[in-house]
Amino acid sequence: MKRTPTKSEALALLQKYCAYQDRCHQEVRSKLLSLQIYGDDLEDIMVDLISENFLNEERFAKSYARGKFRLKHWGRKKIERELKLRNISVYCIKKGMEEIEEEAYQQKLEELVSKKAKAVKEKDSFIKRKKVAVYLINKGYESPLVWETVKRMII
Repeated sequence: MKRTPTKSEALALLQKYCAYQDRCHQEVRSKLLSLQIYGDDLEDIMVDLISENFLNEERFAKSYARGKFRLKHWGRKKIERELKLRNISVYCIKKGMEEIEEEAYQQKLEELVSKKAKAVKEKDSFIKRKKVAVYLINKGYESPLVWETVKRMII
């Protein structure tokens, strides 16, 4: 049977947890609850992590937005939705979205349109456009921007 860590042991564990990668408050709170740390001890540890800059939601939002765009090629809408699910403030979400440069965003969208258009084996251009557009909208790209790019690139 596992024993519950002391407050100082839990703080050390969470410092390592947060140093490994940026975390949001919700992830840290869940980790503390899984360690069976509750009440004032939980709140004290959260305050310590924030004051020692192990936990910073603005930094988390920025790195999350940058990472999901660069690595998974998600669109702004999907990134924003995922940040909201993690209870990130509107201010921090806005700061995170600023990390995605407009030129890089448009370039990635065009790249994805081209790649998906080659993969879709459809003769009818209307159906092909629809399949490509639906794919990109599901990845979180804005519908008007997707349709404009798809119409321009797929003839």
